Amino acid sequence: MVSVLKGLPCIGRACWQPTTRLASEAASANMALKEHGLHLFRRAIDTVLPGPMLKRTLLLETDGCPRLVLCGQPFELRRNLYLVGFGKAVLGMAAAAEDILGDYLIRGIISVPQGIQATLRHAGMREMLLKPQSRIQVMEGARYNLPDTDAMKAASAIQDLAGGLKTEDLLLVLISGGGSALLPAPIPPITLEEKETLTRLLASKGATIQELNTIRKALSLLKGGGLARAAYPAQVLSLILSDVIGDPVDIIASGPTIASPHSVQDCLQILAKYNLLSSLPESVQTVFSSSVPEQNALTDYSHVYNVVIGSNRLALEEAKREAETLGYLTVVVSSAVCGKVSIVAQLYSLLIQLVCLSIMRAPGNDSLKDKVKAALSNLSAELEVPDLNLTHTLETLPDSQDERPICVLAGGETTVQLQGNGKGGRNQELALRVALDLHRAKLTGNGTFLDGYEVFFLSGGTDGQDGPTEAAGAFASQELVNEAAQEGLDVESFLRNNDSFTFFTQFKGGHHLLMTGLTGTNVMDIHAVLIKARHGE
Repeated sequence: MVSVLKGLPCIGRACWQPTTRLASEAASANMALKEHGLHLFRRAIDTVLPGPMLKRTLLLETDGCPRLVLCGQPFELRRNLYLVGFGKAVLGMAAAAEDILGDYLIRGIISVPQGIQATLRHAGMREMLLKPQSRIQVMEGARYNLPDTDAMKAASAIQDLAGGLKTEDLLLVLISGGGSALLPAPIPPITLEEKETLTRLLASKGATIQELNTIRKALSLLKGGGLARAAYPAQVLSLILSDVIGDPVDIIASGPTIASPHSVQDCLQILAKYNLLSSLPESVQTVFSSSVPEQNALTDYSHVYNVVIGSNRLALEEAKREAETLGYLTVVVSSAVCGKVSIVAQLYSLLIQLVCLSIMRAPGNDSLKDKVKAALSNLSAELEVPDLNLTHTLETLPDSQDERPICVLAGGETTVQLQGNGKGGRNQELALRVALDLHRAKLTGNGTFLDGYEVFFLSGGTDGQDGPTEAAGAFASQELVNEAAQEGLDVESFLRNNDSFTFFTQFKGGHHLLMTGLTGTNVMDIHAVLIKARHGE
């Protein structure tokens, strides 16, 4: 797998602003942390938009023998280039790809979410739409992100295109999050309903996402390397926008262009673990007793070139560069933050406290610092975030003589434990919980040092949609809980009802909501912490 980690200057978008002159004013030392935080979030998204991603990855060379160059690797063009794609961000990726490829593209088929063309058209995002005379056929399906008959038709059309290719052909495959639901093709005689019923039953019994994917791929024609097998012997060039922690190409969209490492025996062990072997539909038993799933054991995928062209890490690195330009001491702590939102909020609250105590010369005794550090270490171990090393991260920051503001960046995807029936999303709830945890720290008397610092926390989904709301996320300060109380809003009551969106809508007229509109991309969530000392207060 090749991962592209080079940045590209952002492109402007009329549908999202914090300010139109922000880029030119960014060096101003007097700008509020809020403006800086919003600017960093925008730049993070800009670098993983379909246009920039494709343009830094694909190059068409027409001097002499026409060639398609993918990350420096050339492929000869002889009216042999085809395209397929599936995922929430694939429409914009396909539009950018066709702009680059022009008449060298013979034909394409993409499977995208139901209604996405109308949504993008209504939002004025025409750069994400295919032109009227496009050679790429758009097929919409998977309403509510669930496989359906429309997605099945698209999968069948994609399979037919791939299956008709020859040795001299090139197949460009575009993949983004949501691709699994948009490429459903069970192995006959299994029906889509039988496959979905089995995976739902496994999920209800507590099966992990890895176990679910193992079963899902074994029962699919195109997942687990099936698309690459269908296209053989044609060369397959797979461009992947990752929405999965760690960017595992065998997990994103259930790995249609990479071999599954699992066997039928692995599947049977999983089903036995959850006492489901005796209740399998006859069709599933037929498939497992045949040799069809063993195709996934093939190891020769030399005709496939998988490239991760966009990821959370890429977005964070761009935000880091921009924060340093703004004068911040900046660190990226992880691109794989996951776990319950309530625990992750505590992690960020403790991290903010430790930064203020250790890095920014906050008055406080060593015992308090050690207490915060121990609590932070325990939470880090509980979350088991793969690349989270907070001790090393903090050691990379300069000592307390450097009075520049601090920027801590992270990304990933948290989970919300539903207790109420309110309206919200993981990012809005995370921002609200961080504010509450900082408030509680000050109530104990041990966190009074926080009053000497401005603190800004932002959490936003890069796709522009946080749960069933029109917000991408929200931002908060350590004063939020007190300010909300002055408006008659009890933060804890809203959180008990999982009603963060309603809270932020009512608090200060909704000005703390992160409203981006649909972005056309998705690399999970971005978290930003900005801290600055209050001088002369």
